[in-house]
Amino acid sequence: MTPAAFTVGLVQMRPTDDPAFNLDRAVRLVKEAAAAGARVVCLPELFRSRYFCQAEESAMFDLAETIPGPSTEALGAAARERKITVVVPVFEKRAPGLYHNSAAVLGPDAGIIGIYRKMHIPDDPGYYEKFYFTPGDLGFQSFDTPSGRIGTLICWDQWYPEAARLTALRGAAVLFYPTAIGWHPREKEALGEQQRDAWITVQRGHAIANGVYVAAVNRAGLEQPHAHAPGIEFWGSTFLADPFGVVVARARTDGEEIVLGTIDPARIEEVRRGWPFLRDRRIDAYAGLDQRFLDRR
Repeated sequence: MTPAAFTVGLVQMRPTDDPAFNLDRAVRLVKEAAAAGARVVCLPELFRSRYFCQAEESAMFDLAETIPGPSTEALGAAARERKITVVVPVFEKRAPGLYHNSAAVLGPDAGIIGIYRKMHIPDDPGYYEKFYFTPGDLGFQSFDTPSGRIGTLICWDQWYPEAARLTALRGAAVLFYPTAIGWHPREKEALGEQQRDAWITVQRGHAIANGVYVAAVNRAGLEQPHAHAPGIEFWGSTFLADPFGVVVARARTDGEEIVLGTIDPARIEEVRRGWPFLRDRRIDAYAGLDQRFLDRR
């Protein structure tokens, strides 16, 4: 029997400088999504603060928290109250001097169902994450929830087909990508639409190549590390793509918004019967994918 369809809620936020306010706001938005019918709700990457990785500042480590900790406790209570599953991104303090960019999957009864730690860590202008985060060591996973099996990756992971493939191979019906991505204001006019289109396109490609749903959950609004800095204009555009890459729901580029969409296992079955990419994979011929680069010899 094909599992039942379920609704997901993707929460696009505009975080402030106040972690307590952001957490309280996240709890209220999660409950709002549940009231609208969502059974699995996902928040954006590092939602509890402004995107602090625009600068390398040791004081920002004070924003980190343990798992379990304040975010998982507050949102875990919301999950239990509303009988839902919540994907909660966390700036995780694992030990003194050891930090991860993580996501905890919280269930309605069992507390923490699982933890994913971001595997791909960027180091680009305005995205100095290698200063803060140790690469994940839990691998690519998927998690059983009361609604269905889901996978969680984080932001920079969304550019890597290997991450999507391995998570899909573990049975996830939907890949959630909590995200913090946007425009450098000086580049927006010349490159902005190309950049955002590339971001949408690569994730639609993951949906198509793996026959799964893909949910990208972004933040919105201009955030500056200092008053004189240009900052990053986060482009919102939170969306859900179906297993054939069709964007079935999308948020605007600015402002907070809850995007609702249906995850239908019957649609996965339908698409994979017509486009059986998993069936036709040549798993005997992929040696070399574990290499950084294959030099010609």
